[in-house]
Amino acid sequence: MKLLSGRRIVLATLALTCASGLFALPARAADNAKQFIQNFGTQLVAIVNSPVPLSEKKTKVLPLVQKNVDIDGIGRYCLGRYWKIATPEERQHYLALFHEVLVNAITDKLGEYRGVSFTIGDVSKSGGEDSVNAILMRPQQPPASMQWVVSYDSGQPQVVDVVGEGASLRLTQRNDYSSFIARNGGSVATLLSALQKQLDRHNQASN
Repeated sequence: MKLLSGRRIVLATLALTCASGLFALPARAADNAKQFIQNFGTQLVAIVNSPVPLSEKKTKVLPLVQKNVDIDGIGRYCLGRYWKIATPEERQHYLALFHEVLVNAITDKLGEYRGVSFTIGDVSKSGGEDSVNAILMRPQQPPASMQWVVSYDSGQPQVVDVVGEGASLRLTQRNDYSSFIARNGGSVATLLSALQKQLDRHNQASN
């Protein structure tokens, strides 16, 4: 089973962009989406570029990600059709594990990035989700063009997907999770066990 790519997540989180949509947004909606991404990105880049220790960066980034990223929504999407057949206990356990896996994937790579900046591009709409394009600039690296998808299902704007190099992060992860569960007899419990082992290894390596 392929696990969440920390590098892709961090690059995408720093770029703060959304998937290209199907038609133009009204000016007010476009401005709201741009402002949300601009604010989120400015705060995140300030933390990444700060001279504080990595442990302090992780502490500061965590509440920022939890507020601005719909981790539960992404988790449900990634489980795909197996969300419906999972028991309430499995759903609760899965979301708790997914939170840790996603946050670890982001915070573990923060130390690799300094001197970054980003520019916000056009905004478009696909269904009920707004899309904001942006480009991330890094020292001695080519510009990284990515897209972020922003949803309002929770009652406030939150990031629900990242598209980079032509691939949707949540779709790629859903395909990986679904394939893993299918290979293991359709048991959600096998995925939970694999995620727990991943977290155990991470915690042991961090100690």
